[in-house]
Amino acid sequence: MIWSVFMDSQIIKQQDFYGWTQQQISLLSSKRFDEIDLERLIEEIESMGNSELRELESRLTVLLMHLLKWQYQPNLRTRSWILTIKEQRRRIVKRLQQSSSLRSKLNEVIADAYELARGDAADEIGLSESVFPENCPWKDTQIIDMDFWP
Repeated sequence: MIWSVFMDSQIIKQQDFYGWTQQQISLLSSKRFDEIDLERLIEEIESMGNSELRELESRLTVLLMHLLKWQYQPNLRTRSWILTIKEQRRRIVKRLQQSSSLRSKLNEVIADAYELARGDAADEIGLSESVFPENCPWKDTQIIDMDFWP
C-alpha cells in the first residue's frame, strides 16, 4: 500500500504539481504520515524558502542599481527611476513584514544584491564598476527608507 501511494505521489507530482500538493495536505491533515512523500515535501518546502530569498535579492538588486544610477547620474534622473525605487522599496518592506525571518539574512542578501547591482549599473551607465564603491555604501535602513535619496 505504502509503495503504491509513493508511486502514485510521484506520478501526480510529475504531471500535476497542484494535485500533488493537495494530496500531501490531505495526508498531513488525516495524520497519515507514513504515506507522505516526505523527501519531495522537504525539497518543495526548501525550494519555497529559497524562492523568498531570491525574490528579496532580485528586488534589492533592482533597487540598488537604481540608487547607484540616481547618485551617479543626477542629470539623467527620471520619473521612471523614482517610481521603480519606490515600488521596489514597498515590495521589499512588504516581503520583510510577511516573512520577518528574512530580516536576519538582509545584510547578506544586500551584499550579494549590491555586487549584481554594481555590475548592472556599470553596464547601463557605460562606466567601469570601479567607479562605484566595492561594498554597498548604504545601511539597510536607508535602502528601504522611502525618504532616503543618495
